[in-house]
Amino acid sequence: MVALGRRLGEALLAPALVELQGDLGMGKTTLCRGILRAFGHDGAVKSPTYTLVEPYDFADITVYHFDLYRLGDPEELEFLGIRDYFRDDSVALVEWPERGSGVLPPADLCIYISAVGQGRELRFEALSQRGVECLRRLPIEPVNHDASGVQ
Repeated sequence: MVALGRRLGEALLAPALVELQGDLGMGKTTLCRGILRAFGHDGAVKSPTYTLVEPYDFADITVYHFDLYRLGDPEELEFLGIRDYFRDDSVALVEWPERGSGVLPPADLCIYISAVGQGRELRFEALSQRGVECLRRLPIEPVNHDASGVQ
Protein backbone atom coordinates (compact mmCIF):
# COMPACT_ATOMS: atom_id res chain seq x y z
CA MET A 1 0.00 0.00 0.00
CA VAL A 2 2.88 2.37 0.76
CA ALA A 3 4.51 1.70 -2.62
CA LEU A 4 1.22 2.21 -4.47
CA GLY A 5 0.59 5.36 -2.44
CA ARG A 6 4.00 6.70 -3.46
CA ARG A 7 3.17 6.13 -7.13
CA LEU A 8 -0.21 7.78 -6.64
CA GLY A 9 1.42 10.76 -4.92
CA GLU A 10 3.77 11.18 -7.88
CA ALA A 11 0.74 11.25 -10.19
CA LEU A 12 -1.33 13.76 -8.20
CA LEU A 13 -1.63 17.32 -9.40
CA ALA A 14 -2.81 20.16 -7.16
CA PRO A 15 -5.49 21.13 -6.60
CA ALA A 16 -7.05 17.75 -5.91
CA LEU A 17 -9.43 16.09 -3.49
CA VAL A 18 -8.98 12.33 -3.13
CA GLU A 19 -11.60 10.30 -1.29
CA LEU A 20 -10.52 7.04 0.36
CA GLN A 21 -13.36 4.58 0.86
CA GLY A 22 -13.07 1.32 2.79
CA ASP A 23 -13.85 -0.36 6.07
CA LEU A 24 -11.66 -0.09 9.16
CA GLY A 25 -8.28 -1.72 8.67
CA MET A 26 -8.32 -1.67 4.87
CA GLY A 27 -5.16 0.45 4.58
CA LYS A 28 -6.45 3.96 3.91
CA THR A 29 -3.91 5.59 6.25
CA THR A 30 -1.13 3.36 4.92
CA LEU A 31 -1.97 4.51 1.39
CA CYS A 32 -1.84 8.13 2.64
CA ARG A 33 1.60 7.42 4.14
CA GLY A 34 2.85 6.39 0.70
CA ILE A 35 1.33 9.48 -0.93
CA LEU A 36 3.07 11.69 1.61
CA ARG A 37 6.38 9.88 0.98
CA ALA A 38 6.09 10.91 -2.68
CA PHE A 39 5.99 14.55 -1.60
CA GLY A 40 9.07 14.09 0.61
CA HIS A 41 7.63 13.38 4.08
CA ASP A 42 9.73 10.83 5.93
CA GLY A 43 8.25 11.11 9.43
CA ALA A 44 5.36 9.30 11.05
CA VAL A 45 1.91 9.45 9.49
CA LYS A 46 -0.94 8.77 11.85
CA SER A 47 -4.62 8.89 11.20
CA PRO A 48 -5.99 12.25 12.40
CA THR A 49 -9.03 10.56 13.92
CA TYR A 50 -9.38 13.01 16.80
CA THR A 51 -8.01 16.19 15.22
CA LEU A 52 -9.88 15.47 11.93
CA VAL A 53 -7.10 17.00 9.81
CA GLU A 54 -3.31 16.90 9.73
CA PRO A 55 -1.47 19.34 7.42
CA TYR A 56 1.83 18.47 5.73
CA ASP A 57 3.62 21.48 4.26
CA PHE A 58 6.06 21.06 1.40
CA ALA A 59 7.92 23.60 -0.76
CA ASP A 60 5.12 24.31 -3.22
CA ILE A 61 2.18 22.26 -1.96
CA THR A 62 0.29 21.43 1.21
CA VAL A 63 -1.25 18.01 1.65
CA TYR A 64 -4.16 17.80 4.10
CA HIS A 65 -4.95 14.39 5.52
CA PHE A 66 -8.53 14.24 6.82
CA ASP A 67 -10.07 11.41 8.84
CA LEU A 68 -13.76 12.09 9.31
CA TYR A 69 -14.56 8.81 11.11
CA ARG A 70 -15.47 10.56 14.39
CA LEU A 71 -17.28 13.48 12.78
CA GLY A 72 -20.71 13.76 14.40
CA ASP A 73 -22.33 16.02 11.83
CA PRO A 74 -21.05 17.29 8.46
CA GLU A 75 -21.75 20.87 9.60
CA GLU A 76 -18.88 20.50 12.11
CA LEU A 77 -16.58 20.91 9.12
CA GLU A 78 -17.73 24.52 8.82
CA PHE A 79 -16.30 25.19 12.31
CA LEU A 80 -12.95 23.86 11.07
CA GLY A 81 -12.97 26.41 8.26
CA ILE A 82 -13.16 23.58 5.75
CA ARG A 83 -13.22 25.87 2.71
CA ASP A 84 -9.77 27.24 3.62
CA TYR A 85 -8.20 23.82 3.04
CA PHE A 86 -9.15 23.55 -0.62
CA ARG A 87 -6.73 25.88 -2.40
CA ASP A 88 -4.95 25.78 -5.74
CA ASP A 89 -1.74 24.63 -4.02
CA SER A 90 -3.25 21.80 -1.97
CA VAL A 91 -4.12 18.15 -2.14
CA ALA A 92 -6.73 16.80 0.27
CA LEU A 93 -6.80 13.12 1.22
CA VAL A 94 -10.12 12.33 2.88
CA GLU A 95 -10.82 9.14 4.80
CA TRP A 96 -14.52 8.47 5.54
CA PRO A 97 -15.69 11.21 3.12
CA GLU A 98 -19.33 10.14 3.36
CA ARG A 99 -19.38 11.65 6.87
CA GLY A 100 -18.74 15.07 5.34
CA SER A 101 -21.37 14.69 2.64
CA GLY A 102 -22.99 17.94 1.58
CA VAL A 103 -20.15 20.07 2.98
CA LEU A 104 -17.06 18.69 1.25
CA PRO A 105 -16.44 19.93 -2.27
CA PRO A 106 -16.73 17.41 -5.11
CA ALA A 107 -13.91 14.88 -5.25
CA ASP A 108 -11.52 14.52 -8.16
CA LEU A 109 -10.64 10.91 -7.44
CA CYS A 110 -12.21 8.19 -5.32
CA ILE A 111 -10.30 5.09 -4.26
CA TYR A 112 -12.33 2.15 -3.03
CA ILE A 113 -10.39 -0.37 -0.94
CA SER A 114 -11.78 -3.78 -0.07
CA ALA A 115 -10.46 -7.05 1.32
CA VAL A 116 -9.87 -9.95 -1.04
CA GLY A 117 -8.60 -12.97 0.84
CA GLN A 118 -5.54 -11.79 2.74
CA GLY A 119 -4.96 -8.93 0.30
CA ARG A 120 -6.65 -5.77 -0.86
CA GLU A 121 -8.39 -4.76 -4.03
CA LEU A 122 -8.36 -1.10 -5.04
CA ARG A 123 -10.71 0.46 -7.53
CA PHE A 124 -10.00 3.96 -8.81
CA GLU A 125 -12.73 6.25 -10.07
CA ALA A 126 -11.99 9.61 -11.70
CA LEU A 127 -14.75 12.10 -10.86
CA SER A 128 -13.34 15.14 -12.66
CA GLN A 129 -10.95 16.02 -15.46
CA ARG A 130 -8.27 16.45 -12.78
CA GLY A 131 -8.97 12.88 -11.62
CA VAL A 132 -8.70 11.60 -15.20
CA GLU A 133 -5.31 13.35 -15.55
CA CYS A 134 -4.12 11.78 -12.33
CA LEU A 135 -5.08 8.28 -13.43
CA ARG A 136 -3.38 8.78 -16.79
CA ARG A 137 -0.18 9.65 -14.93
CA LEU A 138 -0.42 6.69 -12.53
CA PRO A 139 2.17 4.06 -13.53
CA ILE A 140 0.43 0.84 -12.49
CA GLU A 141 -0.83 -2.27 -14.14
CA PRO A 142 -3.67 -4.31 -12.69
CA VAL A 143 -2.40 -7.49 -11.07
CA ASN A 144 -4.46 -10.15 -9.35
CA HIS A 145 -2.80 -12.64 -7.03
CA ASP A 146 -4.49 -15.53 -5.33
CA ALA A 147 -3.07 -17.67 -2.53
CA SER A 148 -1.22 -19.88 -5.01
CA GLY A 149 0.57 -16.91 -6.56
CA VAL A 150 -1.27 -17.24 -9.89
CA GLN A 151 -1.71 -13.91 -11.64
